[in-house]
Amino acid sequence: MAEKENCARVTRSMKRRAEAAMGQEQPATKKRVVLGELHIIQNAVVPVNNKSSAVEPQVQKRGAKAKVKKALPEKKTETPTTPDIDSTSDDPQMCGPYARDIYDYLHKLEADPDRRPLPDYMTKVQRDITSNMRGILVDWLVEVAEEYKLLSDTLFLTVLYIDRYLSLKALDRKRLQLLGVSSMLIASKYEEISPPHVEQFCYITDNTYDKDQVLKMEADILKALKFNLGNPTIKTILRRFARVTQESYKDPNLQLEFLGYYLAELSLLEYECVKFLPSLVAASVTFLARFMIRPKSHPWTLSLQQYSGYKPTDLRECVLIIHDLHRSKRGATLQSIRGKYKSHKFKCVATISSPPEVPTDYFEDLKE
Repeated sequence: MAEKENCARVTRSMKRRAEAAMGQEQPATKKRVVLGELHIIQNAVVPVNNKSSAVEPQVQKRGAKAKVKKALPEKKTETPTTPDIDSTSDDPQMCGPYARDIYDYLHKLEADPDRRPLPDYMTKVQRDITSNMRGILVDWLVEVAEEYKLLSDTLFLTVLYIDRYLSLKALDRKRLQLLGVSSMLIASKYEEISPPHVEQFCYITDNTYDKDQVLKMEADILKALKFNLGNPTIKTILRRFARVTQESYKDPNLQLEFLGYYLAELSLLEYECVKFLPSLVAASVTFLARFMIRPKSHPWTLSLQQYSGYKPTDLRECVLIIHDLHRSKRGATLQSIRGKYKSHKFKCVATISSPPEVPTDYFEDLKE
């Protein structure tokens, strides 16, 4: 018993000594570092038990600040030779700091053969469908988009899905409308916040197709496209060209912007525009819209050529096709888009007349 009491006294005294020793030690304080100074003091080591060494990084830190302040005035920024429209945008959705990289990626994406329709699928793949039937379908889908108040981006994606599917599989003409509503269902799910229900697409076809047929066609389209649904469209790229176009106006010209959207939707009706990249169609639409607003001024600029990557000679064929569409030399019976853009909502741009011919010298290369 006496030995146990002695052991208890020893352990208690050792515990008191340990607590006293720990109480004398001060806890090490964590050093706060400004992010901009990390490259200066990243190799500094603060010992835990050495008080004097903890002061040294503070001296180094103050010295580092002085060096940085002296170095700042010496830094020079290079000004670009041409104005950067992306950096001057106040719209956060335009993603100014990343716009150039984003559009470079979109240009690569639009040229991907797996995401492009065949330029001649009507003759190579289809046997029972004609380009006129395609135009009638697109014209009707414009009415459907207006009925359900869908975004124009949804319409452009819908037509792209239709062309891509028809480039891969032959289709009976009786199922062409089914392909149209099913493609719009997929595009709505991709673009819209609240897409229409399947039953609404069945209703719009006067219940020609039931819910199961629409869903089955939706699955067939997704399998055929290998679920590659994120394609840049004409509208996607036209937004950026519209910003470049507005630089020659003191105030934003909404009429010019809506005219570009009108011509872009007209291009959806024409099968011959399938062979052009979306960026080329967007550039051609911009060219023609500027020509219609100011016929006596050259519609193309060096700035537009820089941001689009196209010269006037590259746009000639597409511009003339869209010009014929606007003057009703093509698709004269298809009136949905024309009626849509005659409304005051779009500044009645469909009523703007165009000169009968585009001067040939406007398609010559620009001189710097």
